[in-house]
Amino acid sequence: MTKSLLTYCGILLLLPACVFSQANRHQPLDRDLIEALEPGQSTAQDVVRALGAPTEVVQLGRRSAYRYDASVSKNVGLFLILVALHGGDTQEDRAWFFFDEDELLTHRAATLAAKHADFQLPVIDE
Repeated sequence: MTKSLLTYCGILLLLPACVFSQANRHQPLDRDLIEALEPGQSTAQDVVRALGAPTEVVQLGRRSAYRYDASVSKNVGLFLILVALHGGDTQEDRAWFFFDEDELLTHRAATLAAKHADFQLPVIDE
């Protein structure tokens, strides 16, 4: 019985396999929440109320900037008898908010790409 179990395990090792994984870092940023924060009207407290604690706070003299980010990483692997292919894609959301010395929002900028992460195997060009 042990010999047949080893035979079955050996056969299973030769079968192909696929692996999919996804890793998220922080919550994706919401475009509507970002656009609702108006330069010249919103304060640092409004930004924190809308988006939560920033990933990073940067002091710029008497002014400051808050950085928010999130990322999605997707990985896929295909394992055949003698061939293994692995592909990965990481996309990020990032938003910056700049405040004057009175904590009034002066500028905002955002790149929202995390939702575009995709499962991709490498392409072999001839």
